[in-house]
Amino acid sequence: MYFWEFLFIRTSLVYLIYTALTGTAFYVWPSLTGFFKTAHVHAGLVGFFLSMVMGVAYWMMPRPGRMRQDTLEAATYIALNTGLALRLVLEPWILYSGTESLRPILVASGLLQLGAIGIFAYAMTKRVVTSEMLAQLRAKREAKGQE
Repeated sequence: MYFWEFLFIRTSLVYLIYTALTGTAFYVWPSLTGFFKTAHVHAGLVGFFLSMVMGVAYWMMPRPGRMRQDTLEAATYIALNTGLALRLVLEPWILYSGTESLRPILVASGLLQLGAIGIFAYAMTKRVVTSEMLAQLRAKREAKGQE
């Protein structure tokens, strides 16, 4: 497992804990539910589930030609987690304080998450190949080795 895959999986566990804590807090302090409900859902679905899926996919999906995608992995991780962290802080704050001037930053957080999903999808298209494509890559690699 490489560095970025490690970070994806470890960070997803942090979001799982956040989700459990906020879910429990809703029972203890029901008045918080309105402010944190959306953040709670996003931490669970995007933070835990999607981060885990992305980390495992980057780690376990085949790497045709032994490719490395460190830059794409880093960009995905940074965009996803920056966007999500902004959302987890700003959304409850905007709901609590009514500070609408922060809404453009909240929009930017959504665009960062969307960008991360796009980068991930692009990276996966490079890994999802047929057995024929793998055979062609292997033949090219062997031909290079004979030169």
